Amino acid sequence: MKKHYGLVYTTPLTVWITLFFVAPILIIVLYSFLQKGLYGGVEWRFSLDAYRALINPVFGKVTLDTLAIALVSTVLTILIALPCGLYMARSRHKNLLLILIVIPFWTNFLIRVYSWIAILGNNGLINEFLRGLHLTESYVPFLYNQWAVTIVLVYTYLPYAILPLYSTIEKFDFSLLEAARDLGASHMESLVKILLPNIKAGIVTSILFSFIPIFGNYAVPLLVGGKDNVMLGQIIADQITKTRNWPLASSISMVITVVTTLGLAMLMLIQKRQADAQREEASRAAEFARNGA
Repeated sequence: MKKHYGLVYTTPLTVWITLFFVAPILIIVLYSFLQKGLYGGVEWRFSLDAYRALINPVFGKVTLDTLAIALVSTVLTILIALPCGLYMARSRHKNLLLILIVIPFWTNFLIRVYSWIAILGNNGLINEFLRGLHLTESYVPFLYNQWAVTIVLVYTYLPYAILPLYSTIEKFDFSLLEAARDLGASHMESLVKILLPNIKAGIVTSILFSFIPIFGNYAVPLLVGGKDNVMLGQIIADQITKTRNWPLASSISMVITVVTTLGLAMLMLIQKRQADAQREEASRAAEFARNGA
């Protein structure tokens, strides 16, 4: 009698996803519709106060600022990661380059952020260098602004974007680029029309690995952004630790979840439409070949 071990194999994964993914999201959804407790926590009475609080213009501005920083940081991250992944895939020293990419993970995250404070600060390396060259008499405010937040976020999540791109580009057949060049395409045209369409999966993965954690980041804007550059992650932390408004923190978390889910859905829709267009084009080409034959 044939034994079926499918349930045995899938049960641990199902339990893991339920405990550490589904259950926390359900708790957040539930808390967002409850009342704030007098001394923190929640009162088990249905309320929409947490969502009414989101209508506040201040919250809307923070949401837009967070979205703008996340989008700019993600675009810059991908633009830097693409040539890095391409160079690594074609290099003879792939293992060494992979180690260099992974090395930042060996250091504590906060230490890496504080190192940027030492670089961008008023008495940091850049300001001391500029003053040493007599290019400026006073310090330049590189720190505590949106660009400082963007730079540190790009640095932080760049390895997460490079690795999936490298993994995808390494499997690409580079002879296709040479064929495109032989047929008259320029170097840039061959990259745009041949390479990029064939590594879409790696690009999408890199975008997701960058945008989602950046959009909900807490530590980087807190340490290098200053009081005028607040992101949603900081508001969530403040609502939990200071005002102890758990329903409001949960409703803000739901906003982050909805935004990232919509972004993922849009990427999947774009991919589906492109795949459908390619299949339709291939079908027309096959039909034309049959009619010509």
